Amino acid sequence: MAEVVGRLYGSHAQRGNPAPDAPASRTAERFSLHSHAQRGNDSAVAVGDDCAAIPDGDGFLLLASEGYLNDFVATQPWFAGYCGVMVNVSDIYAMGGRPIAVVDAIWSDGENQAKPILEGMATASQVYGVPVVGGHSNLRNDRPQLSVAILGRAQKLLSSFAAKPEQQLLAAIDLRGHFREPYLWWDASTGAPPERLRQDLEILPTLAETGLCDAAKDISNAGVIGTLLMLLECSGLGGVIDINAIPRPSHIDLARWLRCFPSYGFVLSVDTHDTGDVIELFSLRGIACAAIGKTDDSGRLRLKAGDAEQLLWDLNSEALIGCGPNRQD
Repeated sequence: MAEVVGRLYGSHAQRGNPAPDAPASRTAERFSLHSHAQRGNDSAVAVGDDCAAIPDGDGFLLLASEGYLNDFVATQPWFAGYCGVMVNVSDIYAMGGRPIAVVDAIWSDGENQAKPILEGMATASQVYGVPVVGGHSNLRNDRPQLSVAILGRAQKLLSSFAAKPEQQLLAAIDLRGHFREPYLWWDASTGAPPERLRQDLEILPTLAETGLCDAAKDISNAGVIGTLLMLLECSGLGGVIDINAIPRPSHIDLARWLRCFPSYGFVLSVDTHDTGDVIELFSLRGIACAAIGKTDDSGRLRLKAGDAEQLLWDLNSEALIGCGPNRQD
């Protein structure tokens, strides 16, 4: 296990925290995000979730945005455009909501450079049934760049701030895909039946509305473990993860898999008595879902493999994103 952790996080992992000087934590401190997050239970918007959740009538408006690395947009413009819609849609569903519409901001050096990006967005818009209703364009830039925002609505929220001690940690991932080389993108979306993709995502608002789950997060660039760490931080918790229990294609190297960004992947914190029902909902849709760990109130995330256990991150001494309760006082 030490070898896997070392490949994931390098020498920092041996000290307990992968990145003691995490830029996100410093940024949160600089702009006082800690104080906003600590008001999460009393404020309309808690900083640190997949979307901003704004009370509206008998539900919530959900607002989120994504920006993409310049080299990704330059080398895979069509897929970058596709991801602009797909990733935002996942963020809405991760909060228990359903998407309404997308807007984009695109920069390029002429129309020809912008065309594949817009075509990728148009394809994903049709696949997921979410219209692109406007945005901003600049065709006189020196490189292609892309940012996309989304609006959605939820009746009841799934939140990174709602996990509780002694709950089961679940990972749900669509394994019916492939890597988009050379990136750590696991693509189970392009080429899949659109209706299947839409119905697979409907599991999340169903979980929220039936009360089977209150806490969830979309697996992002941080991978399954990093995403779970963010969820635990926002909820002021710790936990243990069995890395061998994480759903994974048998032919994929574990260390690479733990770092990947799946097109369909969610982590959830669920009461033990509801775990079987939640797993069944995903399984009925062909989504691999398993209990991979348990929450506690330690503020420490440990990784387990067989009889071996290793501390990965201690939130009591160092925040990751800086959006949870301040445990360092």
